[in-house]
Amino acid sequence: MTTQQPPATTAIVKRLRLLGKHSSPGNSPALWDTDAGQYVIQGFELEPDTLARVGDVPPGELVIRVPKELMRYLPEACHDAEDDLACTASSGRRSRTS
Repeated sequence: MTTQQPPATTAIVKRLRLLGKHSSPGNSPALWDTDAGQYVIQGFELEPDTLARVGDVPPGELVIRVPKELMRYLPEACHDAEDDLACTASSGRRSRTS
């Protein structure tokens, strides 16, 4: 029996660590670090006219919008690290929430 592997662009995320949220009444965009070398972002759906200006979006991908303020939670010193979770843990950085 052959096991089908996920596409190369698909990462299996086993661990999430909240880096921060930008909360206000009725919404809460958020940013997480993962053990898969990627970030997980919760944001807002684009309006149809904005999405039309973006152009074609490949199957399996989404285009969202988030407040610029959310980007302050990105680890500055670890962008090139293989494992950002390990990098931020070893640097002593803590998640910030608003």
